[in-house]
Amino acid sequence: MINKAVLPVAGFGTRCLPASKAIPKEMITIVDRPVIQYVVQEAVAAGIRDIVLVTHGTKSAIENHFDKHFELEASLEAKGKTELLEELRSIVPADVNIISVRQPEPLGLGHAVLCARPVVGDDEPFAVLLPDVLVDDEGIEPNDLGGMIASFEASHHSQLMVEEVPHDMVHKYGIVDTGGELPGPGESRPIAGVVEKPPVDEAPSNLAVIGRYVLPGRIFSLLADTPPGAGNEIQLTDAIETLRREEGVDAWRMRGKTYDCGHQLGYLEAILAYGRRHARYGQGFRELLTRYAGEE
Repeated sequence: MINKAVLPVAGFGTRCLPASKAIPKEMITIVDRPVIQYVVQEAVAAGIRDIVLVTHGTKSAIENHFDKHFELEASLEAKGKTELLEELRSIVPADVNIISVRQPEPLGLGHAVLCARPVVGDDEPFAVLLPDVLVDDEGIEPNDLGGMIASFEASHHSQLMVEEVPHDMVHKYGIVDTGGELPGPGESRPIAGVVEKPPVDEAPSNLAVIGRYVLPGRIFSLLADTPPGAGNEIQLTDAIETLRREEGVDAWRMRGKTYDCGHQLGYLEAILAYGRRHARYGQGFRELLTRYAGEE
């Protein structure tokens, strides 16, 4: 069973400026909790119990969010605010470990994943979740990450989660080539490669890689031997391509929907989606939407 996930959170978040100038982009809130909390909850729901944050010295707020705040909890308990107290305590379930490692300099996503090697080891498969992307699979059991993990355990092939995007938008994404045979939702297919931001008329499919991976521990040795690529950074996609040539890599098509919270419109859409169904604020939020829609 895969029980470790690596979350690279060391980046500067330039796409989120100026909001991310003084706080980590991962701590920007969707309704009542930061983006990173949703991503951790996704991993936990898929059976992950060790969350490895690859972080940076300026990102201590993320570590603090998942740490116990004794003084705050004691204050809430003394004031009888038990519901809020339990909500704080449930941020990290008792059987889940939050582990932090540092990426000393920004050398790319591949290098960030490689920084987790001492914690994960070379003999154990693991998941990688990019925290810019929220995967909304409300009501889907198991969730998309859990389904992808099950596919890895059945095939022993690395898995890339993909999502269908409009054909006229393929030039914005890494697009998988499945040889013309597209997987259905909740299914995986071997890939012949990934084409980065292809022209619309040259795209091999309309299935985009969306920032969820399940990889073998062997990826670490490949990353260690991967020379800098685009942007003079160590690219995770280069090491995955080596895996594909040597042992095969599959595309696993998700059933839910994603929101790119590293982009302002994606962030606003996530607030709409999560806010409308929020247990505490959903009704009031829907009323606000109706009111503002009537003012157009």
